[in-house]
Amino acid sequence: MTHRTVGHSAGLPDDPRANVTEPTPECPVEIALAALRGRWTTLVVRELLRGDRSYSELREALPMLSDKVLSDRLAQLGEAGVVERDRRRGWPPRVRYALTASGHRLGPVLQALWDWGTEASTQHGEARADRATTSPR
Repeated sequence: MTHRTVGHSAGLPDDPRANVTEPTPECPVEIALAALRGRWTTLVVRELLRGDRSYSELREALPMLSDKVLSDRLAQLGEAGVVERDRRRGWPPRVRYALTASGHRLGPVLQALWDWGTEASTQHGEARADRATTSPR
């Protein structure tokens, strides 16, 4: 199978939506970034990549995350189709959060962002060290 970017600049899809002059809500990259927007969102997704969790399990895994932000992020991820909420009967009612199939596909995306950030931070650190050793004192 030929990759969609073969014959084009690396990383640029062969799709008319990629030839815009300003960001649009229909842009797949904008859609992905909107789903992951906000501080803590990637960490919530990371926890759910490890398996479905209750609200309290997510709070325990991310103790510095406030209840308000966690609730906001779960609602945002639900609206984006990344997370589903499963309310189970009983008293008290039990709620579990799990990634949808779409949400699971964010795993490699987050890994690619991690890899890029690791490489960039290493290069940035090397450039900073080079400047420190070559600058006059």
